Amino acid sequence: MTRFVFSFFGTIFSWVTTGAILAALIVGAVFYMYGRDLPNHEALAQYQPPTISRIYSGEGRIIDEFARERRLYTPPEEIPDLVKQAFISAEDGNFYNHNGYDLRGMASAALDAARGGRLRGASTITQQVMKNFLLSSDRSAERKIKEIILATRLEQTLSKDEILGLYLNEIDLGARSFGVTAAAQTYFNKSLSDLTIEEAAFLAVHPKAPYSYHPVKNYDAALERRNNLVLREMFENGYITEEEYETAKATPIRTVQSGDYESFREALPPRDYFTDEIRRQLSKDFGEEEFFEGGLSIRATLDPELQSKAAQALQARLEQLDRDRGVWRGTGKSIEPATLDDGTWETVLAEVRVARDVTLDGGWSVGAVNQIGDQSITVMVEGQGEVSVPRDDIAWMRGSFVDNFERGDVVHIRRMTTGDDGQGDLIRWTLRQVPEVQGGFMAMDTHTGRVIAMQGGFSYQNSVFNRATQATRQPGSSFKPFVYAAALDSGFTPATIVVDAPIEINTPQGVWRPKNASNQFYGPTPLRTGIEQSRNLMTIRLAQEVGMDVVASYAERFGVYDQMGQYLASSLGAEETTLFKMVAAYAMFANGGQRVEPTLVDRVQDRFGRTIYRHDQRDCEECKLASLDPGFAPKILSSDERVIDAITAYQLTSMMQGVVQRGTAKGRVDLPVPVAGKTGTTNDGKDAWFVGFTSNIVAGCYIGFDTPREMPGASGGGFCGPVFNTFMQDAVRKYGGGKFRVPPGGRFIKIDRFTGARLSDDASGPNVVAEYFRDGEEPVFGVLFDGGFAMGADLPMFNAVAPQDGDREVKTESGGTIKIPKKATINSLSSGGLY
Repeated sequence: MTRFVFSFFGTIFSWVTTGAILAALIVGAVFYMYGRDLPNHEALAQYQPPTISRIYSGEGRIIDEFARERRLYTPPEEIPDLVKQAFISAEDGNFYNHNGYDLRGMASAALDAARGGRLRGASTITQQVMKNFLLSSDRSAERKIKEIILATRLEQTLSKDEILGLYLNEIDLGARSFGVTAAAQTYFNKSLSDLTIEEAAFLAVHPKAPYSYHPVKNYDAALERRNNLVLREMFENGYITEEEYETAKATPIRTVQSGDYESFREALPPRDYFTDEIRRQLSKDFGEEEFFEGGLSIRATLDPELQSKAAQALQARLEQLDRDRGVWRGTGKSIEPATLDDGTWETVLAEVRVARDVTLDGGWSVGAVNQIGDQSITVMVEGQGEVSVPRDDIAWMRGSFVDNFERGDVVHIRRMTTGDDGQGDLIRWTLRQVPEVQGGFMAMDTHTGRVIAMQGGFSYQNSVFNRATQATRQPGSSFKPFVYAAALDSGFTPATIVVDAPIEINTPQGVWRPKNASNQFYGPTPLRTGIEQSRNLMTIRLAQEVGMDVVASYAERFGVYDQMGQYLASSLGAEETTLFKMVAAYAMFANGGQRVEPTLVDRVQDRFGRTIYRHDQRDCEECKLASLDPGFAPKILSSDERVIDAITAYQLTSMMQGVVQRGTAKGRVDLPVPVAGKTGTTNDGKDAWFVGFTSNIVAGCYIGFDTPREMPGASGGGFCGPVFNTFMQDAVRKYGGGKFRVPPGGRFIKIDRFTGARLSDDASGPNVVAEYFRDGEEPVFGVLFDGGFAMGADLPMFNAVAPQDGDREVKTESGGTIKIPKKATINSLSSGGLY
């Protein structure tokens, strides 16, 4: 009997042992099979999570941020214990005791499933890290096995706090926020160290289902999970006292989304053309992945005060030009009239995508038309309720209220006040609309290239297309200074005489007969007057005389074009470029001919604070000294390339001062410091330009329809001059300005600006101008350049006027003489050209 018992139990033992060995072999084989070719978990020790890139103003204020996943990284040692305890309680109460997997939790999950409950993963935090970082999220036994294998390996590589740090910086916590730091800011506008118990517990609600516990839409479910899971577990695990537990449970969920806290975004200005252009340029330079995920700190060149002035100056001019057309277009959006009756209009209106970033005149609001009468309409305005607009307000547009509006139309509206800038007592409400005509504006430092303001259109929220950097347009006569620069460097002087007479040129498309804007020609004229009055015929003859290959090389040297066509029409600005390039090129006139590269960014640092880009490459060796002798300043060493001779740059600057004082921009620009510039208007008024500068700031404006078409009455001075002048009033007050620096190596000689004749040193009068000539170059007066074209007297399309008092006999370049009438007119057969 005893032998039988021993035999029986021996058999059982053998079976159990064999089964155990077999099970161990099977488990070992499974783990061996799935443990091969797994991702390298050791790489997580050097893991750098995708984090937000932020743009700062010169004052160090955050003005924008970019990220694919809104994440702010916090090192594990800086995450408060309270936050760690909340997530451990919610997700893995045994975190500090297991080796990467929790057998008890897995057994409990299996038992629940066997009883008909929902299948749950029972994953530890370590396993979730593996799933989030190295594996997929599919529900399969294979993935679970790999997860456990990697979790055990990770536990041997990283400390518990390092694993927890990976988890807390990576997880999606809803509201498009990743990691606990970003989530704390999104939900509570707080740092992690400022979170209360109930707030930390609320964050820990989300890992299970990030978008199922919204504090407004799913309030009850979020409160239930916070109180009955996270807070209860925190109490039972001994992380909080019973009193703290009861107090936290009794506290309602208060968040930014429910209006209890101000959003961190309130401190950020709306995204605009400036920061979006930084995104575009740095994404190209560093790659989109690095820009959106690299946690870059970007110091912008932006001057927030002047950026606001630039936006408002351009907006005001575009709105006025739009109102002059007298057409109401509105927003093209509407809401259901029924929402005006049932009181839901404001919720519905908030979802309508229209521009809400217009700061002009104190800012525009958005509303919906309610009641339409003959003498007034009422508008339901966001945040204001119902307001009335009188009939007088639409006197500028064609038609009545009934003709132009329907109930439910979404409109822009603003408060008209005693200050007419949004400040002061309310006078009335006035309707507004985003103009159809668009434009761009840009201003930069003439010495460093730092762009201090950029406005790429009327409203970024209305159109993100940046017309300062992306719109390629014909610059018209604003290109002429580059033709004159080539001429001045080729031996011409501001007093050189060039014929202003008719031209006809055979082209493959037919005969081209360019003309001046005045439809007149003026005979032999000095270069100065040619640029002041923007004479097209003189410019073409000058370009022909110098050579279009030389002109093209200058345009490319200044960066106006990458490769310019060598056609005479191009000398009048017929080829397309951008405002960004034109402003940068004019800066080189202003600074004496030194190359300057425009930049929107002073410095870029990576997530570790290392500088990876710095715009200012100048050196200051003496800045490293502890002290300098009294009266001595440190020297800044620059290796900037010289684009043109300093004397040429000054001569052009002086000539462009004449454009403002008595030329095509006369009466449009009035600043307390010397200012120079050039207008530009293309055929049929499709493009209007003005680019100008003081000794410190260069700025440019372009206005035109996005699809080029005629703008009646357009001129560079009339359309863009006021924008430049309004902005520069403030820019000069802030950055100052002075006389343009006269370079050494020349002397002043007075001439008659109409005839080019040399005058005595004591000559004075409105026609007298002191020109700067190079030393060693005795100016030759009286020689006339015609570019090799016929003088035009024998062309049938011109009506020559008989000689009269004031006619001049001049000597041509070839040695002959001709009589030029004081004035002649061009008949209607003349066409073409830019002015």
